Formats: sequence, C-alpha cells, structure tokens
Amino acid sequence: MSRKPYHSASHCKYLIQYHIIWCPKFRFSVLHGKADITLKQILQKICEDYGYKMKALEVMPDHIYIFVDVPQTVAPCDVVRTLKSKSAIELFKVYPTLKRFYARCGILWSRGYFISTVGQISEATVMQYIEEQKSHE
Repeated sequence: MSRKPYHSASHCKYLIQYHIIWCPKFRFSVLHGKADITLKQILQKICEDYGYKMKALEVMPDHIYIFVDVPQTVAPCDVVRTLKSKSAIELFKVYPTLKRFYARCGILWSRGYFISTVGQISEATVMQYIEEQKSHE
C-alpha cells in the first residue's frame, strides 16, 4: 500500500502542487552555458528557504519549467513572484554580463507566466464525488 502524498497542518490535510513556466524578458535565449546550472542551484535554494518542495526543474535557454509542492498558506502568485524575483537578483549577482545585457529595461524575467495546479485525481473524479454526496446521506 502506497503512502498518501498529503501534508497535514493543525486542522487540515492538503496537497498543493503547481506546474510553473516563465521566460526571460523578450524571450531571449540567455540561459545557456553555466547559467542554467547556476539558476537550478539558485531555485533549489529559494525553494528550501521558503518551504517549497521542488519535484522537477528544467532550465531551457529561453524558458524555465518547475514543478513545486507548496504549503497551504502561500498564494500561487506569491510562489511565482518569489521564484522570479529572488532568482533574478541572485542571477544578476553571479552574471554581471547578464545584468548589463538587460541594463536598458533592468528586468530579467518577462511579466507573464503560466501556472497550473497538479493533483492526484482528475476533474471528472471530483465532479462525480461531489454529485454522489447527496445519495450518501
């Protein structure tokens, strides 16, 4: 029997996982060479510091994929904001040439992002469960 992946807090059980994708400003391919390895280390450290569990990460030259498990108290927009802002600051420190490349706009990441919840059950299963609750009374 497999152990359920749910977390417990004082009055709840939860599983909150997000698939997040974002790109450098203007979708330039700037995450190459050792920058991708450095960015992975930076994102891992941010996740540790904020209590996020990184389940998967891939850095492409022009975008980042990350799959994280987060505490129930953190809003999705806050997860993205933390990952993007902290990683940009740290990456600019390590790669001053990258900072000079983006000197005109002063921003590493584009404003947009993609975020989606990831769960253990399908939408159809949840809908069926809710619809069947009345018959269980």
